[in-house]
Amino acid sequence: MSSNRPYLLRAIYDWITDNNLTPYVLVDAGFAGVRVPPQVIKNGQVVLNLAMRAVANLDLGNEWISFQARFSGVSQTIQIPVLAVLALYAQENGQGMMFPADEEGGDTPPPSAPEPEDTTPTSGADDGDDKPRRGAPHLRVVK
Repeated sequence: MSSNRPYLLRAIYDWITDNNLTPYVLVDAGFAGVRVPPQVIKNGQVVLNLAMRAVANLDLGNEWISFQARFSGVSQTIQIPVLAVLALYAQENGQGMMFPADEEGGDTPPPSAPEPEDTTPTSGADDGDDKPRRGAPHLRVVK
């Protein structure tokens, strides 16, 4: 069977944008084939804004994510292998989905994805909610 990652990415992207939130993608910048400006890479990873107002020609394909974006006023073509995506989440509240690091195709072993609050800007975040904010998702009993 083919990977479900591109289908989940498209579904989460649609869910985030349908709720008028800003989709951010966390990428393993060391993964083979990742093309992003080197100045935006921090600790081997990069967080990119995928909002329609921030990018042009967004293509969420089965193998690649590609789009045009401006960095320091210069338009650049961004290419990201789907397997390099570590997380897709809403900037405003951190809700979304983390994906396991996939060592296939990487030049170096991929770094662990940071906890969501490490990559989510604090503005707009609601610290008073009871949603889990760290680590992998978990189930809880609701009475």
